[in-house]
Amino acid sequence: MKMFIGAIDQGTTSTRFILFDHESNIVASHQIEHKQIFPKAGWVEHDPLEIWKNTKQVIETTLQKSEISDKQIVAIGITNQRETTVIWNKKTGKPYHNAIVWQDTRTDKICKSLKNNEKLFQQKTGLLIATYFSGPKIKWLLDNVKGLRNAAKNGNAIFGNMDSWITWNLTGGKHLTDVTNASRTMLMNLKTLDWDAELLGILDIPRKMLPEICSSSGIYGKTKFGFENEIPISGILGDQQAALFGQTCFQKGDVKNTYGTGCFILLNTGNEIVHSQNGLLTTVGYQIQNEKPVYALEGSVAIAGSLIQWVRDNLNLIKDAPEIDELAAMVDDNGGVYFVPAFSGLFAPHWNSGARGTIIGLTHFANKSHIARSVLESTAFQTRDVFDAMQKDSGLKIMKLKVDGGMTNSKLLMQFQADILNITVVASKIAETTALGATYAAGLAVGFWKDTNELQKFWKEKQSWNSKITKDKRIKLYNKWQNAVKRSLNWEK
Repeated sequence: MKMFIGAIDQGTTSTRFILFDHESNIVASHQIEHKQIFPKAGWVEHDPLEIWKNTKQVIETTLQKSEISDKQIVAIGITNQRETTVIWNKKTGKPYHNAIVWQDTRTDKICKSLKNNEKLFQQKTGLLIATYFSGPKIKWLLDNVKGLRNAAKNGNAIFGNMDSWITWNLTGGKHLTDVTNASRTMLMNLKTLDWDAELLGILDIPRKMLPEICSSSGIYGKTKFGFENEIPISGILGDQQAALFGQTCFQKGDVKNTYGTGCFILLNTGNEIVHSQNGLLTTVGYQIQNEKPVYALEGSVAIAGSLIQWVRDNLNLIKDAPEIDELAAMVDDNGGVYFVPAFSGLFAPHWNSGARGTIIGLTHFANKSHIARSVLESTAFQTRDVFDAMQKDSGLKIMKLKVDGGMTNSKLLMQFQADILNITVVASKIAETTALGATYAAGLAVGFWKDTNELQKFWKEKQSWNSKITKDKRIKLYNKWQNAVKRSLNWEK
């Protein structure tokens, strides 16, 4: 009987279940989108019950479509949108509030009040103080949801990112997370890999509401939902660390970029914690059971693929996302037009929440093709900002960038990325590297694969790009981008 591993990929806009075989091939999958809830400007929420309902549905539908029995599933891995925060009642399983999504900026005042402690947080957690992370979101919920603080103190209200929420529901009440998700809360000490009492005190968060922190690969429990056969849940990784794992970036100096809603660039720094001096985050890359943790430097670009959706929905320049490539290809260059998509500030390495979007360099000559091209180029330029910071922090000369995610379908973007970085850009044959990373972690824990050396044999190149422009042109283009960014900073005070 052929055996498979399943991955639950709980993302910002949808939830998927994907079945992989031993050779890393996708056998079957199903995906369902969930609602994006915007109660106020800058607020973004999800309904955790809708997401759990969708999780059950995607698993059931995948099995029905593939005609694979649950007895053929050796293990399940989970990967998830990371900082998105949910608090629920451990007796009833009901959330006290919608999940607050990583993009949500309502904790701005809380973050400003913590600025005096920025160095302490950065030293202990590797993170900057930003609305992005879970800790301030937990504090906001405790401060604003009636009765929640008391429920947390008496142990009834428990917190988790989406990995914890899904694991809790799947296993019938196991309250845990992995080191990669915990490292995105602003509450976990990078050295001890445990919740930090001093930081919990500053944010006034009761420790008893937090999940147990586990390695990224290990058996956490078995399914208590919907299966005749109890299946081990044995891999958990936050989505970007999962992509690092799925891209088999197991060596120090390996780097990947996932081009999705945003862009997330991670550089493997080995067992060493490298603190950034250039606006990057230090995070846990992954931890295999009984092994030392592997750390990473991360740079996040807030707006990448979502900018193409914005151009489609708000400007009506295109009817569907792939059309932007055709429109951009009608011109040889950007015509001097630069688009800085700082719709809710800029992430790494600027961390400027007052920045706002700007299109600059417009002349009578500029047309919609130049704007389309500037939209694609903005993702490559923002990646360059992060890339330069990574090389400075790590002292490593990076010669290759592994890429994945939906935007890698844009050949124009990938070529321009190689042009502006002046390195080789390599797309993986398996596009679903995030789900694949969770699958690999789950499979290692149950012996489906022997070790990371075996996993590296499955990685295959789909296509690669090298720079085709001169050094002078690269410098000129990037200098103009930096000028455009300067003009977008601190628009809002």
